[in-house]
Amino acid sequence: MGDKRRSIATSKFQPTDARSAFPCFDEPSFKSTFTTTLVRPSEGYIALSNMPVERELPNSPSAGLTEVRFQRSVPMVTYLACFIVCDFAHVEVLTKDNKPFRVYSTVDQISRTNYSRDLGVDVLNYFEDYFEVKYPLPKQDMIAIPDFISGAMEHWGLITYREVNLLYDDRGSSSYNKQRVAAVVAHELAHMWFGNLVTLDWWDDLWLNEGFASYIEYKGVANYEKDWDMEGQFLVDDLQRVMVLDGQLTSHPIVQPVNHPDEITEIFDSISYSKGASVLRMLESFLGPDEFRVGVRNFLRRFKYANAVTHDLWAELEKVSSARLNISKVMDTWTRQMGYPVVSVKRAQGDATKLEVRQERFLADPEAQSADDSPFGYRWDIPVTFITDRSPREQVWFEKEMEKVTFNIPSGTSWVKLNVGQFGYYRVNYEASMWQDLIDLLLNDHEVLSPTDRSSLLNDAFSLADAGKLPYPTVLSLVAYMKRETHYIPWKTVTVQLSTLGRLLRQTKAYPYFRKYVVNLVSDHVQRLGWNDTGSHLERRNRLNLMALACSNGYEPCLEGAHDRLMAWVEDPSTFIPPNTRLLVYQYGMQKADYETWETVLERYVAEVNAQEKSKLSSGLSSCKEDWIIQRWIIEAKNESIVRGQDYFSVLQSVASNPWSTHLVWNFVKENWGYLVDRFSLNNRYLGRMVKYVTTRFTTERELEDMKAFFADNPEAGSGARAREQALEEVMKNVKWIGRHEDELHQWFVANAAQL
Repeated sequence: MGDKRRSIATSKFQPTDARSAFPCFDEPSFKSTFTTTLVRPSEGYIALSNMPVERELPNSPSAGLTEVRFQRSVPMVTYLACFIVCDFAHVEVLTKDNKPFRVYSTVDQISRTNYSRDLGVDVLNYFEDYFEVKYPLPKQDMIAIPDFISGAMEHWGLITYREVNLLYDDRGSSSYNKQRVAAVVAHELAHMWFGNLVTLDWWDDLWLNEGFASYIEYKGVANYEKDWDMEGQFLVDDLQRVMVLDGQLTSHPIVQPVNHPDEITEIFDSISYSKGASVLRMLESFLGPDEFRVGVRNFLRRFKYANAVTHDLWAELEKVSSARLNISKVMDTWTRQMGYPVVSVKRAQGDATKLEVRQERFLADPEAQSADDSPFGYRWDIPVTFITDRSPREQVWFEKEMEKVTFNIPSGTSWVKLNVGQFGYYRVNYEASMWQDLIDLLLNDHEVLSPTDRSSLLNDAFSLADAGKLPYPTVLSLVAYMKRETHYIPWKTVTVQLSTLGRLLRQTKAYPYFRKYVVNLVSDHVQRLGWNDTGSHLERRNRLNLMALACSNGYEPCLEGAHDRLMAWVEDPSTFIPPNTRLLVYQYGMQKADYETWETVLERYVAEVNAQEKSKLSSGLSSCKEDWIIQRWIIEAKNESIVRGQDYFSVLQSVASNPWSTHLVWNFVKENWGYLVDRFSLNNRYLGRMVKYVTTRFTTERELEDMKAFFADNPEAGSGARAREQALEEVMKNVKWIGRHEDELHQWFVANAAQL
């Protein structure tokens, strides 16, 4: 072992590569049993597959080799078959049914498998109870692959992961890393039922796999990590993020026709995952958690070892609805047309106890020309929930056929909040006086509303202003209460929105005043939290969140603290930087670093074994402000002995995320497009997403024309075709946005930057 290089053989077939390994009908509607035989070197290696080993034959088929035959599998789809030969070690625990649950990794990282083992077996046991369907295989393995094309893959009985998504230790991993491991493990284990036991009939129902696993993972993690507020984190990690994409014309319905392998790859996107999860969360909210669970259980029992379509799930849920809800009618409006509504609410004329609500499609750019290509005319069946200072949560249905819906609130009500907990997949816009009521409430006693309700108000307000439906001064008046906000969820919402605002304003006259405003908003919080890595899981995450916001807007004490800590570690590598502040130190410390410091960090990056630490170091290497050093990093990253293939696009995106380096990555992409296509292929969805990630940071007409010219010169986009369309739409919106809002925001920030 030691420095000796060892080989590993591993497979990943989804969606259409099983046909390259063995003759088969390689489509999700075909299920078979598999009897696998692998041949491995007799010394130092093990063989793994979906099922346990049935027998081993030493010196077969020749001396020094061992033939390993595995038990016949249960009926499963071709892309779930998995073959691995490696020299890994493992840790083991038993499920409540005494089935072995193992986690494999390279020998030098085996101590980092304990968390995923303990959490994983707890999640598997929890899902057995939740679904009331036994885990059907005789064993469950999970394995960390050093260079893996996807984040993870739900091979039945042998889940494969990137190391960064499976391995954890408290000295080298941040709270974010821990949560990421927990979420990915829970997601993949959910697939053992949703996706593996019951499989989509065709790829247009991919969301049945991915949307359900993306939602149910939160329940699995919450059962093990009870103080992480996973309900609140769903908003900032899934729902609010995907609503940005789904507010564009270039979004797509959850249920999407698929006719080509590139189109299959393309729909492994946030619509299938995060929007799918969001509408399921809304469905559970209006159906009720008990009936939702029973309906899901019945669905799994009815279609186990078989295939299903979306309406099969709706049918099972309809059967258990005590309110006799027409689930298909409601949910078709959310799954078979893209986008979502904004509901506008006002008090009825002459009667303050009546509220009138209307709906229309929300578009991030209201001037965009929308084709009327929806089977429902972009109308939705909306579960409208509301709460007031004088009444608890209530719900009324706003059906797509209705022009408006009217409901009563108690006399003397001083504020009304719609979409309680942001369980509904829609935005809310209030008349001006009602917005002012909510601003006053937050300024006087913000904790009257839950963190999720505070978060949803902020998210809606920013998005409505972005689309020209709400004045920015109203939004920024709402944000003023954040001087007293300490909860991670609302702050994460605001941080995302302010970062986007800063990126758009960077080349405008408003930018220096915007930076002063942000520093004034967060500086007291940064001083309060300090650099010590203490507090709860969410407090630790919020420290990183707020300090990054402060550093990125030039708060000098934060930048100096990062640089001082970086230089102490560069001079003495035994200097311990807590894992939760390490990313800050590397990113913002490197902005003042010289070439010798950068080279030292590069050497440590290359030598580092921990994939999570490598990711943090990569962000630091990408943050240098010297363009000639960054140019060298872009070139060095092509070398797989320096940057693993799985991490390559992450490096380019990390460089592009720094505004002083975005153009360097874009120029590299344009000049090296042939190399990128030859190395990764147009079917690689990460290539298409990387192009979108880089270009959506553009804000000028000149950059937009440059994009169009490149896409015209290179028309073949493969699975990145939709990403290009989305990028063009977003940059056109960016250009319009600056023309529409620059002067207004410049005046506001000049007047208010120092007056919070």
